[in-house]
Amino acid sequence: MKRTISILAAAFASMQLLQAQQSLVPDSTFVTGAEPAKQELINDYSMIGVNYGVTFSNMYYSPSRHNRAYVFSPNYISIMYTKYSKMFGYIPNFGFSIGVATGNEGFAFKPNPQSGYVDNVDGAQRASIRVIEVPMLAQGHVDFDPLKLMISAGIYGGWRLGIQRSGPELDPQWQNAFRDYENRFDYGLQGGAGIAFMLDPVEIHFNCNIRWSWSSIYQPDYHDKYYFNYAYPLDIYATVGVHFQITKRRGKTRRELRRQAYEQVYGKDQDSTGQDRQDTEHRL
Repeated sequence: MKRTISILAAAFASMQLLQAQQSLVPDSTFVTGAEPAKQELINDYSMIGVNYGVTFSNMYYSPSRHNRAYVFSPNYISIMYTKYSKMFGYIPNFGFSIGVATGNEGFAFKPNPQSGYVDNVDGAQRASIRVIEVPMLAQGHVDFDPLKLMISAGIYGGWRLGIQRSGPELDPQWQNAFRDYENRFDYGLQGGAGIAFMLDPVEIHFNCNIRWSWSSIYQPDYHDKYYFNYAYPLDIYATVGVHFQITKRRGKTRRELRRQAYEQVYGKDQDSTGQDRQDTEHRL
């Protein structure tokens, strides 16, 4: 009998201890409500920024040409709008950028080490082409506050605004003018990687990108109707940019704060259609 009473007493004490421990643990509603907060540490935020940099330009030729040289050009400028969002609603590592940029393409040749001969394109040994373009890029990013690593890839379309070329065999009338068989419309692929320092609401971006044009600088059959020639610009440009966050990167947005204020006053189940909530949020 005493043994039975002891067992029952021990079981009762264990139940009381278990209930006491459970009272210290938040209920499932609270825990479930906390999970989205962790997932939403990075908001679907947007920003706009200005980038400045330099370009190293070259050409990819077919048939190939040797002794090519890079053309250094300053004053690459772009204005970009970026929108970050979550893939599948909870992976906050993706974004989309679109904007307008102006920079340079070009080509140059250096003397052949053996013969000293300098190659040319229609008499031009060196050329710099000013372009304006609209890049559209997909971006992936990983944030390690206060740093952000970025990688981007996409397409662009543009227009070749002007050209400056030189060479001893060049006809002077084409030093600053396009020929009829030279293409002005430009398009292709571009992408690269970068790092950002985030000082909310300002971000400082450093990027290095490659731009590969799919628009040859001249029509492939201009010289021979049967033997085609191509010259595709292939550029490397490095930039530094200042970007301003238009909406909050972390924390609750104004919309979320208005909704929270409404729920604290009226509760979550007061409006079935959502119209009253929208009106109240607008007044708040």
